[in-house]
Amino acid sequence: MSLLVEVFVREPDGKRRILDVPDGVYQSGGFESWRTTVWGSEFVRSLGARFLPVLAEGDLYVEADDVPEFRREVTLLRSRLDEVAHGTQRPRSVEEHRGDIEIRLRIIEESIRKALEIGGGVLIW
Repeated sequence: MSLLVEVFVREPDGKRRILDVPDGVYQSGGFESWRTTVWGSEFVRSLGARFLPVLAEGDLYVEADDVPEFRREVTLLRSRLDEVAHGTQRPRSVEEHRGDIEIRLRIIEESIRKALEIGGGVLIW
C-alpha cells in the first residue's frame, strides 16, 4: 500500500471534497511504512517538521490556511534531501532511497501548488 496525496476544498457546509485527479497522475506520498520510517521519523522531526510527522499517528489534513507553512516544511526537507535519505530507514541503497523521497516530495509540492491556486488543502492518507 502507499500513501495518497490529494487536494481538497471545503464545501459551504464545511465538508471536505477531494478533487478528481486526471488518469495517469501518480499520487504516491511514499509507502505506508513511511508514516513512521520517513515522514514520522525522529530525524525528520529533528529538522523541525511538524506536519508530515502527523502521519505516524494518522492521516494528514493540511487546511488551506496552513498550506504556505506546509510548503516551507517540504522545501526544508528538499533542501536537506541527502540528510533525510541518510537519516531515515531504507530498504535499498541510500541513492535509491534519496530518489524515492525526491519523487514523493515533488508529488507533494505539486499538490501544494494546486491547493494554493484554488484556496484548498492537502490530504495525505
